[in-house]
Amino acid sequence: MPRIRNDPNLNICPDYAADVFENIRAQLVNENTTEAQAMQLLRNIWEANNNAVKVLWQQQLDDDREQREHRERLDEDEQERLSQERIDEEEAARKEEKKKNKHKYTPILETGIPNEPAITPCSYVLRKLDKGEYVELWYFTNDGLDEASIKKNH
Repeated sequence: MPRIRNDPNLNICPDYAADVFENIRAQLVNENTTEAQAMQLLRNIWEANNNAVKVLWQQQLDDDREQREHRERLDEDEQERLSQERIDEEEAARKEEKKKNKHKYTPILETGIPNEPAITPCSYVLRKLDKGEYVELWYFTNDGLDEASIKKNH
């Protein structure tokens, strides 16, 4: 069916009393029908035709609205799918980056700055370790570290 281009609700019934319609009126006038009845008949025919076109117009508007809503739903679904794809790709890239650079993403513990210096064994033991020489394990026990801190303070 061809599309209706103009809103039939805005159409105005022609004046069938005008001279332009004299030939049409003359064809309807006979011994049973007066000229006023012929004009009324023409108006009734026009109104019936216009009402039928109004129904088709409303149906066309409803179909257009449904098609527009369907296209909008499809567009929204497509946008949502693309958005989800982008989020998934970003998440995969983030996971891959974390996997490659594990140490970069290691969480930092919420500890403050130490107020006390680190407890280290005596310098004699540290020098032996640097040279790769044998060092007794006692130097790294609590007793050995306590003795080293006592010697450092005196």
